[in-house]
Amino acid sequence: MLSKSLIVLGSVILIIGLLLEYAPFLLNWFGKLPGDIRVKGENSLFFMPITSMIILSIVVSIVANLFFRK
Repeated sequence: MLSKSLIVLGSVILIIGLLLEYAPFLLNWFGKLPGDIRVKGENSLFFMPITSMIILSIVVSIVANLFFRK
């Protein structure tokens, strides 16, 4: 069971790395959706990607359910 989990985790990290390296335009949406909070001050920046994190959580939950379904 541990070996299968490590293989899946390694595959996911590999895919994310490849996406970041060769297809960064696919991840340009992160932080730019309606509901993401960005407040810029004179010397500060506050950023809270609420909507992006909800969508990311849903996608990760679906993928995890596909892999770990009994």
